[in-house]
Amino acid sequence: MSLGQELAPHLPFLRRYARALTGSQQHGDAFVRAALETIVAKPDEFPRDVDPRLGLYRTFHAIWSTANVEEGEEPSFELGGAEGIAQARLSRITPLSRQALLLTSLEGFSREDAGYLIDASSNDVDSLVAEAMAEIERQTHADVLIIEDEPIIAMDIESIVRDLGHNVTGVAVTRDEAIVQARKAPPGLVLADIQLADDSSGIDAVKDILSEFSVPVIFITAFPERLLTGTRPEPTFLITKPFQRSTVKAAISQALFFDAATVPAA
Repeated sequence: MSLGQELAPHLPFLRRYARALTGSQQHGDAFVRAALETIVAKPDEFPRDVDPRLGLYRTFHAIWSTANVEEGEEPSFELGGAEGIAQARLSRITPLSRQALLLTSLEGFSREDAGYLIDASSNDVDSLVAEAMAEIERQTHADVLIIEDEPIIAMDIESIVRDLGHNVTGVAVTRDEAIVQARKAPPGLVLADIQLADDSSGIDAVKDILSEFSVPVIFITAFPERLLTGTRPEPTFLITKPFQRSTVKAAISQALFFDAATVPAA
């Protein structure tokens, strides 16, 4: 099997991670492309002593580090938009702690593998994740609209959202319901399933909401690969079903991290 064939199944999930880390599909996918270009240019330097997925993420992190994102500096290719908002938070939560949290909670890496990816010990990873979780506790609370047609899943998401201190403005099960509830109580965050009860689309519901409100969105789907192709406009924040509570918490905190309305006061 060629290196390209080994890496192909992992690319959608690297895009998910990169988008969550940068707060943007455009910027996240750009980092992924840069990592792939590096692998193509220097295949002999690709880490062959570890699992291909680890090697892929390791190469990505080398690109991320080179771009000086850790220090909040301008990278070698333009990163704007949400990254500017993130600078307001850098004194409260470092990019390295965000990486540790996302690698373990969103991507499911062990503390040892996460440490390998960010050049840290397992104990350091634990400390970084604790730092990130402490920042979540201090994060400005938001009004959250949940768009989910499966009652048990909706209840679980609502419980997680409330545990984080956020307010749930409503739970919608169809596209029309979602729009009505958003107009009634404009949300500060939307969590949306893709396929809804009446065969309407959560994506279409979100498009309608975004035409009237500027709000961060997290999509929830059992088929993430379909929305992580990098070939068209796609979600920035994506949770895979079935999900862990820690995954939802990490995604919510990261989506709000890049939202101007939730930058905490100094």
